Amino acid sequence: MRSVRKCSRTGCLEPAVATLTYAYSDSTAVVGPLATASEPHSYDLCEAHALRLTVPKGWEVVRHEGAFVAPDPSADELTALAEAVREAGRSDKPAPDPEPEGPSGRRGHLRVLPGRA
Repeated sequence: MRSVRKCSRTGCLEPAVATLTYAYSDSTAVVGPLATASEPHSYDLCEAHALRLTVPKGWEVVRHEGAFVAPDPSADELTALAEAVREAGRSDKPAPDPEPEGPSGRRGHLRVLPGRA
């Protein structure tokens, strides 16, 4: 399930409608429509931040000419979201048992070291 992507700017909770990518070799920032997948070296921006983006002196900004539009969620995504909410709200699920402590004194990823006297 693809969740709604949020703006990458710190403190901004608006949905992303544009993707910012830097072309360092050309000293250019490119702001285009929201990419279909989140990439490690690109940033998702809301409409306000996409339109107000400024760059360092000597750099250029290339912006998408049309309006930025949030992508519509598909029926599959909505169904998966509804199922996840329904599953999280079930009260008949038993609570998971705590992991038993083994003979080595390990519990999960932690371990107990014997003390020195």
